[in-house]
Amino acid sequence: MTTLKSFTATGDTTVQALAGLAGAIGETSLDASLVCVFYDAAHDDGAIFDFLRARFDRAAILGGTSCNGVMNQSGLGGPRSIGLLVLEDPEGNYGAASTRLQGDAADCAERTLHAALEQADCAGELPELIWIYQAPGQEESVIEGLRRVVGDRCPIIGGSSADNDVSGQWRQMGPDGAFGDGLVVAVLFSSGGIGYAFQGGYEPSGESGIVTRIGYDPVGESGVVTQSAGRQIISIDGEPAAEVYNRWIGGVLGDKLQNGGNILIDTTLHPVGVDVGKIEGITNYLLIHPDKILTGGVLSTFASIEEGTRLYSMKGERTRLITRAGKVASAAAAMLPGGEESLAGGLVVYCGGCMLAVGDEMPRVASAVTGSFRGRPFLGCFTFGEQGAILGKNAHGNLMISAIAFGE
Repeated sequence: MTTLKSFTATGDTTVQALAGLAGAIGETSLDASLVCVFYDAAHDDGAIFDFLRARFDRAAILGGTSCNGVMNQSGLGGPRSIGLLVLEDPEGNYGAASTRLQGDAADCAERTLHAALEQADCAGELPELIWIYQAPGQEESVIEGLRRVVGDRCPIIGGSSADNDVSGQWRQMGPDGAFGDGLVVAVLFSSGGIGYAFQGGYEPSGESGIVTRIGYDPVGESGVVTQSAGRQIISIDGEPAAEVYNRWIGGVLGDKLQNGGNILIDTTLHPVGVDVGKIEGITNYLLIHPDKILTGGVLSTFASIEEGTRLYSMKGERTRLITRAGKVASAAAAMLPGGEESLAGGLVVYCGGCMLAVGDEMPRVASAVTGSFRGRPFLGCFTFGEQGAILGKNAHGNLMISAIAFGE
């Protein structure tokens, strides 16, 4: 039988927050198979890791920093919060492994997946689900490496670690401690079954265009020219991409077209989307968040786009972003082999950009997920990139929501 418990605590210092977690756990006997930990980037990784290893010495550990803290069934933890999701499943198998993303990211991911499978004592087997947490920047390559082993026969769910101000202070935590440039992979063989969902809370605004030229993505100390895909859109329909995009969203970036700069906050409610197919006649979109305007009207994004892709201008509203998380949680619970009644709890990845856009209404997001998960324990993190399975294919997107539901 699978059981979940979720704990959060907030403190001005890491010592204070960990003392709060220790008090919340109390004398509860926990023989954890998997522990997910997420925390505000201001906290001390070493102290958190020591805390986990002292209490959960046999558990697979996965997590890292989350934009302005966490949420769970008790509400929004807020800045300086730390959250734990403790999963006990004596009849299941769980393993985790971590690495620095140095050199070829796909190769790193492939090796780390094999290491996680060995840790779970399931080498050569197909997991029910792969859970990942990674540094932003090479998500597509990571998924490529994982797919070399499992293809799309297994959902790959997770997030890109975040800080509070997009200054690069994000970290990832695995069984070997914390990294700033790493990848953590966990493999889940659950005895109670797993349900999952991956969605966005945006809709098309009406405009669209074809990506006609892509630039190059810097990787490490060198630049890799990508003739067919990349994160720098040079042109859409033959025109400078930033100019086209600015027209689509009503000219709100006019002041930045000349000199360029960061547009992350300006564009949170105006991403672009890629049509990935239909479910029951309804088109689904993978969302991509523009983050900078570069020299020459080049549009930089947080996800890779292929030349020849039709991009759709998307629009979002705070109300939709508030309610969507609960709907995604419900969709994940509905996928459980034993139905929603078998729900033990869950894990939610909610885009950090959406969280910042929702602002002081975020307690309503936590409440919506709590209602959808029937008050069962869950933990939610806020990320700078989201990974999930959509229409049977594993993908990386932005401004998305992933949910995992664990069955008893």
